[in-house]
Amino acid sequence: MSDKVLIITGASRGIGAATALLAAERGYGVIVNYAGNVAAAEAVCAKIHRQGGEALAVRGDVTLEADIDHIFAAADRMGRLVGLVNNAGTIEPSIRVEDLDLARLQRIFAVNTFGSILCAGRAVRRMSTKFGGQGGAIVNVTSAAAKLGAPNTYVDYAAAKGAIDSFTVGLALEVAGDGIRVNGVRPGVIDTDIHAAGGDPDRAHRMGPSLPIPRPGTAEEVARAILWLLSDEASYTTGSVINVTGGRGIAP
Repeated sequence: MSDKVLIITGASRGIGAATALLAAERGYGVIVNYAGNVAAAEAVCAKIHRQGGEALAVRGDVTLEADIDHIFAAADRMGRLVGLVNNAGTIEPSIRVEDLDLARLQRIFAVNTFGSILCAGRAVRRMSTKFGGQGGAIVNVTSAAAKLGAPNTYVDYAAAKGAIDSFTVGLALEVAGDGIRVNGVRPGVIDTDIHAAGGDPDRAHRMGPSLPIPRPGTAEEVARAILWLLSDEASYTTGSVINVTGGRGIAP
C-alpha cells in the first residue's frame, strides 16, 4: 500500500505519460488511466517499474460515471489518494462554429469538461478533511485556447477548457478550508500527438518558430509545472493557473 497515490487521467501518452513518469520518480504511486490504448498505458507502467516505481494501468472513460468509479476504486486499493491530475482531453478536426453540431459539442464537453468535474468530485470525497481525509491537491490541465479562443479551428475545445479555468477557481475556493488545493496548468503549443487527432499532425512544429520562445514546448516541461503544483513547494498556492505557453497569449 502506498501512502502517496496519484491519479492521472489520460496518462497513456503525451502530457499525461510524462507526468506519470515524473511523478513516479518523485515517489508517487501512480494510477495510469487510459481510455483505449492499453499497450501504451502498460508501456508507461513498465518504464516506471524498471525505475523502481509503483504504477498501475487502469482503463476508464471519464465520460462514464461507472468507469470513473472504477478508476478511483483502483486508487483506493493502491493506498491513500493525495492527488488528481485531470489531464484527459480530446480535440476533433478544425471546424467553424456555424458548422458545429450537438453531437460534436457533447463529445468535446464530455471529455474536456464534464469528466474533469466528476473526477474532481470523487477526489474531494477522499481527500477532504471534511470527509475524514488528510488533504491533497488537484491539478486541472486546461489550454491556452481557453484564453485565445481558437477561432476557425477549435472554438468548442476552447470553450470547454474555458469552463475548466472557471471550475478551477470555483473548486479551489470551495475546498481551500478542507485541506485541498486546486490549480491548473495551461499548455500552449506542445509537441504531442493530440494535434494528429485534430487532423494537423505538424501543427506544433509549424507554429513553434512564431512563438516568443521560438519552438514548441515538450510534454516534460508541462509535467514539471504539474508536479510543482502537486508538491508542498506550492503549499500556499490555490486557484491559480500556470501558463506553459512559451510566452504565447500572456499579454493582457
